Amino acid sequence: MSSRVLIAGGYGVIGSSIARHLRKINKDIEIVLGGRNPEKGEALARQLGGARTAYLDVYDIERTLSGLGGVDLIVAALQDPADTLLHAAYAHHIAHIGITKLAGDVAPLTFAALQSPPKRPIVLLGHSDGGVNMLVAQRASKDFRSIASIAVASVYDPLDPIGPMNASDFENNEVLSDRALLRRGGKWEWVNADSHVRQVHIADDRIVDGYPVSLLDVPSLAGITNASDVRWDYVQSESNGTRAGGRASHEVYIDMEGVLHSGEEVKRRIVVSDSNGQAHLTGLGVLVSIERILGLDGKPPAEGAVYLPETLVSTDAAIERFTDFGVRIEQMERR
Repeated sequence: MSSRVLIAGGYGVIGSSIARHLRKINKDIEIVLGGRNPEKGEALARQLGGARTAYLDVYDIERTLSGLGGVDLIVAALQDPADTLLHAAYAHHIAHIGITKLAGDVAPLTFAALQSPPKRPIVLLGHSDGGVNMLVAQRASKDFRSIASIAVASVYDPLDPIGPMNASDFENNEVLSDRALLRRGGKWEWVNADSHVRQVHIADDRIVDGYPVSLLDVPSLAGITNASDVRWDYVQSESNGTRAGGRASHEVYIDMEGVLHSGEEVKRRIVVSDSNGQAHLTGLGVLVSIERILGLDGKPPAEGAVYLPETLVSTDAAIERFTDFGVRIEQMERR
């Protein structure tokens, strides 16, 4: 029996990337593109095949679920301020992936899960690019005996169509707030982003400003490496693709400092690059979580629990999937 996946915001820039990626690897899953204007998703549904649209208002999710007759997974590719999609998933024993929550937003879910463990997987995926960079960094960290610092910089090209939700956040400076989380000297700090700008060296020896943001990458990276200094920075700049005269691309720079298993002290940079842009890369991060939840990777479906990408997905399998879709991952030593 095939699964049914409801993508809330499924015909938006990121939601449509998730849907296309999922259909590319599996022809049988029924995909439901949910939103307040379902007619906008009808052309995409026809392109996908085995897909349909549905009216969805996050404040009236029961109406949508009752009309669908059962859903195996809800992917929240939009803002869900009151967690209504999450609560509905809990109540109906539906798996859930949410990609919009920052580090300061996950405490209610954590407490709820401790008091009443979920029957189906709940994945916290408020990481950069749907957890792609977290998984790449996790794999890279295995080369180290100890890591002192990790600094991630994601470059957002103004010409990259990342979707109205994210574009509005950046234009209104909503992601750059007094509540940016970072780890410094082994201590957790909530800081003002404008007061903690980092100078980031990117391609072509450019130096750009990076602003810290409370994405889940920060506590995730600290959790797997115990690095005393961890931060994730938002950078707005021309991408490599735009500078080369083509379409906007998306680049992420992961800098690690530490001691390798050989005893050598190194400064290592890992560059994640997607020539198809940020939405394409985010869709891939969500895709590998969907594969694991539903057992599309040949293994039994994931059991009920709260997961992070690094606790759910095999890093080697994920990276293989990313490269299959054209993502480049390069590693270099730095002075």
